[in-house]
Amino acid sequence: MQTVNLVEAKAHLSRLVDLAKEGESVRILRRGKVVAQLVKAEPVRKPIAVSALRSLTSIMTPQREPAAETVRAMRDEARY
Repeated sequence: MQTVNLVEAKAHLSRLVDLAKEGESVRILRRGKVVAQLVKAEPVRKPIAVSALRSLTSIMTPQREPAAETVRAMRDEARY
């Protein structure tokens, strides 16, 4: 774990964020006391409600043409 004072943290924030992104914790001190800590952020994943997804997709009408053809038609008409 790396420890830096607030002035150094302000001057080198980008480097400290990179260190935290790589998994190393960085403590920031103000007047010798810890006031903040940078740590790697873990993405929050919500569980998928399969039943809600199935009920939603069951009422959707199927596409009449493949998505690739729809995109090509939009491209050729210059509507994107």
